[in-house]
Amino acid sequence: MANSKRDLFLKRRLRVRNKLRKMADGRARLSVHRSNKNISVQLIDDVNGVTLASASSLEKDLGVVGKNNVEAAAKVGAAIADRAKKAGVSECYFDRGGFLFHGRVKALADAAREGGLKF
Repeated sequence: MANSKRDLFLKRRLRVRNKLRKMADGRARLSVHRSNKNISVQLIDDVNGVTLASASSLEKDLGVVGKNNVEAAAKVGAAIADRAKKAGVSECYFDRGGFLFHGRVKALADAAREGGLKF
């Protein structure tokens, strides 16, 4: 019997996270969560279990509240890159979770790279 979309998502998320853990090397993790209405991202230090920086399309100062498109994702990516610099992080690894690297997730990653994050 075919797997449900949720089962495939969970399998993909575990596969991505396990590969990333092997190459983590003490770097911070840039974790993305995408829903139908919003997109959010966190910069997480897994060694200490602390969130170093975060950004979301729910923040009013980004000016994208109520929008969840490629432009909103790009603004969130630029914001997380700026906040990561302030936190003293220049290198991280990109954890897309179970989401495909396409569309909004890709736009967020590209904007974070343009902002100075290396992954």
